[in-house]
Amino acid sequence: MLAGLFASLAEYERELIAERARVARQAAAARGKLPGRPRKLPADKVALALRMRAAGESAPTIAAALGVSRATLYRALERASA
Repeated sequence: MLAGLFASLAEYERELIAERARVARQAAAARGKLPGRPRKLPADKVALALRMRAAGESAPTIAAALGVSRATLYRALERASA
């Protein structure tokens, strides 16, 4: 019976933690802070990459000029085209 009581308390505490985390994420979003890691290529660098790509530069050249990997470059270009 005591183990059941402790399990119920633990479950309740976990729900409280999840609720506080949800409220904190909503407050951060209201302040304009996005969750997660910042993007490696901000919008201005993506625009530069798009211009370089339109000028005929290769992806490895663009990636080297911007200091990112080819995969990061391809991901950013795909996001920009969508």
